[in-house]
Amino acid sequence: MPSSLHPRSAKELCNLQYSLRRDILTMAHRSKTGHIGSAFSVIDILINAYFGHLKYDPKHPLAPDRDRLILSKGHACAALYAVLAEAGFFPKQELETYLQDGSRLAGHPHLGSPPGTEASTGSLGHGLSIGTGMALAAKLDERDNKTVVVISDGECDEGAVWEAALTARQWKLSSLTCIIDYNKIQAFGRTEDVVNLEPFADKWRSFGWRVLETDGHDCTALLSALKQSIEPSDQPMAIIAHTIKGKGVSFMENTIDWHYWSPSDEHFKKAMIELSPSPMPQ
Repeated sequence: MPSSLHPRSAKELCNLQYSLRRDILTMAHRSKTGHIGSAFSVIDILINAYFGHLKYDPKHPLAPDRDRLILSKGHACAALYAVLAEAGFFPKQELETYLQDGSRLAGHPHLGSPPGTEASTGSLGHGLSIGTGMALAAKLDERDNKTVVVISDGECDEGAVWEAALTARQWKLSSLTCIIDYNKIQAFGRTEDVVNLEPFADKWRSFGWRVLETDGHDCTALLSALKQSIEPSDQPMAIIAHTIKGKGVSFMENTIDWHYWSPSDEHFKKAMIELSPSPMPQ
């Protein structure tokens, strides 16, 4: 049975919120690529999932009884790579190869490359279907591993998301958790203007899911929601994590431009100053 890494303390989790954002920023600046706003909105979700919820062994990334996490919003893969490196799936120095020719760290996640990547994603709307299949396979094989799928709010415009939601409830996949990174901005505008998702929680409930809403940047709240997701039930769990696009850097927050922009040298310097650690909880 794979074991999780030793759970990180509140202080360590808060430190990671800064240090992994700096890693993401450095990757985006070096590679001159975008999607930094999306990576910053989802990074705290991934930190708390990997260091407070999931069972895995980075030395044996394909252990059958490992928990699985699928980052369906694959354009935010810099966040996933930063977390996988921190968790020990590959050396942190490899982050320097992000988007270089021949690198395992491509612009969207690729199954098994790097280790710990559970699915090839980025064609939005598919991740929850893949995760539903994984959770169903685990149930049929009588395994108790958890499956977590992290999707974007704009992704919920896709009909495949709701087909998967129906299927997961039909099969009573209680080991399946879908976390929605609800930053309320998608590629071409605010979600309320493109396709309004509200009443969002009620939609998931109407599809037969348990639903929690939480602050997607608060470690205590996220860990509490993840803990509740594994309480006995015959329903899958949807966690609506309210987040901020570009969280952590003032001039990136709630700005659609940072869905696409790559940080210039000036942006990089200013953002690095803002991402210097603040006093941490004792």
